[in-house]
Formats: sequence, structure tokens, C-alpha cells
Amino acid sequence: MRNMQSGQGRRNPWLASVDASRSALRRWRTYNPISRAKRNVAHHYDLSGELYDLFLDEDKQYSCAYFSEPAMSLAAAQAAKKQHVAKKLLLKPDMKVLDIGSGWGGLGLTLARDYGARVLGITLSEEQLAVARSRAKAEGLEDRVEFRLADYRDVSGEFDRIVSVGMFEHVGVPHYKDYFRRVRDLLAPDGVALIHTIGRSRPPGATSPWIEKYIFPGGNIPSLSEMVSATEKAGLWYTDVEIWRIHYAETLRHWFERFTANRDRVLDIYDERFFRMWQFYLAAAEMAFRHGRQAVFQLQLAKEQTAVPLTRSYMQTA
Repeated sequence: MRNMQSGQGRRNPWLASVDASRSALRRWRTYNPISRAKRNVAHHYDLSGELYDLFLDEDKQYSCAYFSEPAMSLAAAQAAKKQHVAKKLLLKPDMKVLDIGSGWGGLGLTLARDYGARVLGITLSEEQLAVARSRAKAEGLEDRVEFRLADYRDVSGEFDRIVSVGMFEHVGVPHYKDYFRRVRDLLAPDGVALIHTIGRSRPPGATSPWIEKYIFPGGNIPSLSEMVSATEKAGLWYTDVEIWRIHYAETLRHWFERFTANRDRVLDIYDERFFRMWQFYLAAAEMAFRHGRQAVFQLQLAKEQTAVPLTRSYMQTA
């Protein structure tokens, strides 16, 4: 990964032409109508639920944690991430919140339980939906949190807040403009949206063919320039942009160590080939954040210029 950043590995003209061809085909490779989007999600997220229990924290947060203190445990850093997101959403009791890509329900349940929000969480994963609904019932939050099997393009209504953590990577390049227009249409006039996604700190490019084939079919890591262009066309205000750098490298280090420590249990569920494949995926992803040009973007958006305070002090309050 360090060689790639220093120019090594990019000097071969043939490899450069292959990379250019893949980049030119990004729109076709990441074309994700609803039916295809659901198949792509199932490839990764409808694996055995036990698999994710072997390396995620207890809340099953499968996105970048926030290490506000370097020595934090994975669970503490994931809790800090959810708190940071909630602060940016400026929640008040009974606000209607749409959680796009709600995963196993952890964020939606936190926003309902700890902040009094009324949450609609949507996912295209059957496995995630079942777990999220079970958790809501077990916590007695079914009157405040609803989880649905739905695509963001099928949602209607008006929401005070919209949040999406770790889902934009699956939207697909041809759909960026439609995604942000949908966010605009669903957001209340004085509403606030927060989009949290892995991003490229470099110009737009294609996904690794290995990752695309085995791990995240139809996925794409956006550059900030692509997201800015799409949001500008949707007529949304950028009210805050934050870039997280090493946080995901540290998150993935924890996941890799936990996954590797549970090798025997992974082999009970799948096989040696699967174990090697996922171990390599987690290691390569960590290196992309530690030595490559990947980061996490948090984009806070609004319809109105004054929808959030004029300084960032509200993010630091307890």
C-alpha cells in the first residue's frame, strides 16, 4: 500500500490502462436499481449472523468507530460514534428520524432510547431486519422504532432528521444525484441530515476488482468531489463537513484481531477459504485507511442555511 502511494506499482503502462478502463466502467459496474441493490446487499449482509458476532462489538456496529481517546475499547469507541452522530443531528424528543441503512438496529435504538426520537430504520438485508426487530421488541421500543425492509427510493413522508451511516458506499455512481434529491424531498424544511461514508482523499476511481467480486459487489467508495457535485445539484446546504482519518484503521484493527482469534468458530460456520478471504479483506481495508488514501466523510446537510447553530460548540456539549 505504501508502494502504491509513492508511485511504485503504477509505473506499468498496461496496469495503468487497466485501471483507467475500470474507472471508465464505474457507472455500469455500480448501476444499482432496487432489485440489484437487494442482491448485492444479500451477498454481504445476509451471511450467518453468528459470523458478525465474532468480530463486532456487542451493539453490532459495522461502521467506523470514533476514538475520542486513543486507548478506548472498541465498544466505547462505537458508543462515542453514536453520541457524536446524535449531537450533529440536534435531536429533540419526538422528532421523526429516518435511518437509511439501519443495519442491526443499534443506532436507531440508541436515538429512540437515549434521545426520545421516533425512528424509521430501513435496510435491504433480511438478516439485519430480523435482528433489529427482535432487539426493538426486547427493549420495549416498538412504539418508538420501526424497522422495514425497504429501499430509500421507496420511502415517503417528511422527516425532521435523516441519518445514514455506512450505506452510501452501496448507492452506486449513477444514483448519487437521485440519492441526494431523495434526501432533500424527505427532509422537513428546517430538517438536518447526516451522511457518514467511507471516502477517497483523491479523485474518483474504481473499486478493487477483488473487493468488488468477493466482498462488496456493486459498491463504490466516493471522492468528496463526487458528493459535492451531487449535493449541489440537489440544492442542499453543507452545514458541516468532517473528515475522520485513522479512526477506521483502528476500528479494523480491532475487527481483524477478533476475527483472527475466532478462527475455529469461523471454520465451524464456513471453511478455510472463507476465513482467508475475510481475513485478507479486513487486513487490506485497515491498510487502505492507514497507508492509503481512504478516510471517512461526515456530511451534515440542510435545506435552510440556519438549520444548525452558527458555531460547532453544540458538538462538544455533554
